[in-house]
Amino acid sequence: MPLAPTRLRTAIAGLGLLATLAPGLAQADQFKQAADGAAIDCTVSQRELTRFALVEDQFASVSKISSGYPYNDFAVSNEPLRGDIYVSIPETFAARSISFFATTKKGQVYKFACRIEPIAAQQVFITNPALADNDATRFESTGEPDEVAVNLIRAMASDALIDGYEIRHPAGFPSRIGDLEVQLIADYRGASLAGKAIRIANRSHEALTLSERDFSPAGTVALAIARPELKPGEVTTAYLVIGAGALAHD
Repeated sequence: MPLAPTRLRTAIAGLGLLATLAPGLAQADQFKQAADGAAIDCTVSQRELTRFALVEDQFASVSKISSGYPYNDFAVSNEPLRGDIYVSIPETFAARSISFFATTKKGQVYKFACRIEPIAAQQVFITNPALADNDATRFESTGEPDEVAVNLIRAMASDALIDGYEIRHPAGFPSRIGDLEVQLIADYRGASLAGKAIRIANRSHEALTLSERDFSPAGTVALAIARPELKPGEVTTAYLVIGAGALAHD
């Protein structure tokens, strides 16, 4: 059967939406965006630890007011290796909320105002878009557009981190398109580029040749297919880089 290029390109373009909707991120985790000096509203666990982690930054110090009474004071510890902070609430703590300030290694200051709830251990991830955009822009300015696209493909192929890029590994189900099964396995989002690593399986009873043209939606900057010749049952990975225009419609 033919590969139906138009249908394939439409499906590949729609994989960005799958990344947003897929349940790859734990529902209990809290994701916050904040600027320097911003107040961050969150929820902490009443009985278990709450972890605070920065994306593309690390906590350097924490400041809080002590009540002077250990039984009525919450604890904040700064883990030096990853730069995370952990908050624990004693059983005797009377207040229903806590607040503290934290300074990061990149010089940002955040105020945390958190409700205390009888819930499981929590994780709070904080992203500062200004920092991420700056780092991503630096990466995207390291060479000619073609060279940057190749570097992004290499990063996706090796599952490497890129400063300033938001990286997700969705856990959604694959989609069937004709004789092919396609699944987004990694989604890289930068300032003006996005990268997608796509798993492709041949579910037909005959060999197929994958054409880069068939997997290139509008806005494609670069595309590489690890192994374009697929026997029945074989699997390969395609690495797609799209530009800012496509990001706006993703």
